[in-house]
Amino acid sequence: MTLPYKLFLFAFPVMSAGQTLDSALVGGGCFWCTEALMKMLRGVKEVIPGYAGGHIPHPSYEAVCTGTTGHAEVVLVRFDPQILSYRDLIEYFFLTHDPTTPNRQGNDIGPQYRSVIFYFNETQKNTAHAVKSDLTAKKVFDNPIVTAIEPYKNFYPAEDYHRDYYARNPTKPYCTYVISPKLQKAREKFRHLMRE
Repeated sequence: MTLPYKLFLFAFPVMSAGQTLDSALVGGGCFWCTEALMKMLRGVKEVIPGYAGGHIPHPSYEAVCTGTTGHAEVVLVRFDPQILSYRDLIEYFFLTHDPTTPNRQGNDIGPQYRSVIFYFNETQKNTAHAVKSDLTAKKVFDNPIVTAIEPYKNFYPAEDYHRDYYARNPTKPYCTYVISPKLQKAREKFRHLMRE
């Protein structure tokens, strides 16, 4: 699938100072939280909040919030696969949100908050399915995992004010009461994946 030129560098591995970066595209509820969680991982070089999977080109935040555009709030994660594997990233993704609630994360309700993985190639597809199957077999969650695993269709970066939202607004109520506790739990549970 051909991507718009400006998104090409984001969505596929690129060479940078002798380093090959890989990309993952995931949605696990509000992208403010998912972005903050992903930025804690060692090997992650960039996290870009945006919208994916919908039928309207270049949607606005307000349009996506109506739940009628088909987009999910997602983050595009660019990472060094020599430091962080795609499998570890996907397992972390599953275990740091609730993948059992369709179109919902806590009080955030609507199809834009669905749990979804958009894969860029067959290897990512197979890895995502394998992790989902492993977690299901181990009965990690009380309810069935509903996370969709879909081929990449589109990605539109969100408006600038969404980038680094938690880092810039740590004292706002949503950040204090929703995001901060999730980050603390992730730090404690995934010390081996955290930045130093």
